[in-house]
This record gives sequence, C-alpha cells and structure tokens, in this order.
Amino acid sequence: MAQANLDVSQVMEALRRVQEPELHKDIVTLNMVKDVAVKGSTVSLTFVLTTPACPLKTEIENSIRQELLKLEGVEDVKIRIESSVPKSRDLQGRVGIPGVKNIIAVASGKGGVGKTTVAVNVSVALQRMGAAVALMDADVYGPNVPRMMGVHDTPRAVGDRILPLEGFGIRVMSMGFLNPGDRPLIWRGPMLHSVIQQFLRNVDWGELDYLILDLPPGTGDVQLSLTQTVPLSGGVIVTTPSDVALEDARKAIEMFRQVKVEILGIVENMSYFVCPHCSERVDIFSHGGGKKTSEDFGVPFLGEVPLDPEVRAGGDFGAPVAARGPESAQARAFYDIAKQVAARVSVANLTAPPAELITIRP
Repeated sequence: MAQANLDVSQVMEALRRVQEPELHKDIVTLNMVKDVAVKGSTVSLTFVLTTPACPLKTEIENSIRQELLKLEGVEDVKIRIESSVPKSRDLQGRVGIPGVKNIIAVASGKGGVGKTTVAVNVSVALQRMGAAVALMDADVYGPNVPRMMGVHDTPRAVGDRILPLEGFGIRVMSMGFLNPGDRPLIWRGPMLHSVIQQFLRNVDWGELDYLILDLPPGTGDVQLSLTQTVPLSGGVIVTTPSDVALEDARKAIEMFRQVKVEILGIVENMSYFVCPHCSERVDIFSHGGGKKTSEDFGVPFLGEVPLDPEVRAGGDFGAPVAARGPESAQARAFYDIAKQVAARVSVANLTAPPAELITIRP
C-alpha cells in the first residue's frame, strides 16, 4: 500500500470524531489524548482515562482504532492506556484534604441495610482496579469497618499526624481502633464533630484517588459536619427493597440535595436471594424499590446486590468478597457498582459548574 503524507494534525482531527460516551464531548477537547506520533503506516498515542475503573474503556478504544484506520495510509494503531483521576472542585468555604482527589460518602437512611458492606467492597473493588483508595469509618457509634476489613491494630502517631492502618491495599481509619471491644461511645454533637475533623485533617492519608466515607445511618450531626466542612465529590445511598428502608432512603436523598452534594446513585442491597439447592429466586425484602425510587427522584440507579451468605461471612471474618476479584460471582455486583461510581465522579468533576457557598441553618 502506498504511504500517504499523514501528519499529526490529521490524526488529531480524526480523534475529534471520537466522543466520550458519558461526557458527550470529544476526547481531544477533554485532553484525554497525548503523545500522538506517526511512523510510516503506524499511528501511536496514549489515551488517558479519567479513572482506572472506567467501564467504557474498551468501547472508546475501539472507536479510536476505527476512526484512525479510516485515514489513508494507516495500517496499524497502537494505543497505550493510562489513567488520571480528576480532582473534585473545592467548594467555597469547604477546604479539601491535601493529596486527596475525591471524597465519596456512602450513606443510608436507616441502619441494617448493608451500608458498610457496600462501602468496604466498593473500596476494595476500586483498589483492585488500580485506584489509590482509603476508607474512613465515620460511623463512630457503630464502627464495623475494622471487623469487615480484618484490621485490629492500634494506629501510631508521628508528631501531630496519625498513621492509618492498612488492609487489602487500602488505608483505613476508624473509631473502632481507638475504642475497641464492647464499650459504647456516649458523646454529644461537638465531640463527634471534633473526632471527625481529626480523622479528616490529622490522619496521614497520603496521595489518594478516592477517600470513601462510611457514614452513620440517618441524617444527623456527623453527616452535617462532613457536608459543611469538606468538598464531597458525591454520595452513594444504600437501601434494601423494603418500603421501610426506602422511606428513610428518600430522606437521605433530600439531605444530600439540601446541602447540594451530587447524588452518585442508589444501591439496592439484599435485593434478592437465589436458593442454592433449587436455584429459585426469592424476593425476601420485596424487589425493585431501589430502582423505582431512583426513577422517582431522578437519580442514577447503580445496581442490585443479592443476599448471599458468602458476602455476610466475608464481612464477619474480615475477608470482603471483592478481594476475590471481578470474576467471582459474589463480587461481580460490587465491581459493577464501583465502575459506575468512579465514572459518575469523573463526569461530575469534569462538567460541574463552580459551586456556591452552602449554609445549613437549624
């Protein structure tokens, strides 16, 4: 085949015809392309994902290849994939945490819906997919993260900095490390605010793509303290399909809306049970309520997590099922949710207008 006089400008023009499916802008405008080179009949480039957990990576890569192979003289396309998670925009009056690109809150309207199970497994899934992740247990009254992550030591302090513990490649901080055993914490609001601020500002989190916050259930002091003081990239709401849980989930949605925090989506946990003997599906807590609520409120539905004894056992014994990898049947739902969360954070960061100062009044 005769070689055409192909140059980089022609390649860039062809790449402008490739759109990022969720942002609806071309990948050149979004600065997702670099290191473009033409050598003979081969075009090489680096494509920069907005998250290592991008669920549309293959689709975009195929589109790039198809557009470039249409150019006269191009016979081969070599694509190198990198990722660079965009940083959330700091809200006026809300100071970010140095080194932390995104803070994601996992919330629920009521307890017992598996919020911590989702927070732990999504954190592990994001880490397994290549992101730098930390998990902060903000549920100071019921800190279950240490048990679910299998981490039980006492954090060390160096100067005025607290060194987080680590499990499954994830940095972890929890009141459960400082108040182990069955002793309850009997604290009022100002003390809660103080410990949450210490966990956020005095823990040496390092360089992170995502800091996942496991919030306590409800819409109380801890939630308000967090939303008023740090720039949250978004919130994930966990519910079960039961009407009681959904009633409280709607309150959590309204809480995030009131404080102008992006709602990344709803997760329906314990969505259904598949009998291990006859493979019959049983909707123990009803089914479909999470998806309907997301449609009613106009927020994304992130997916269903089935009720599975192995997920429960993984939490009880400090071995989250997401650590088994995305091919595990028990872990697959958490990986799907993690990919969507990462994608929606990237979309929010790249498209959000400058935010206004938010004041919460009693």
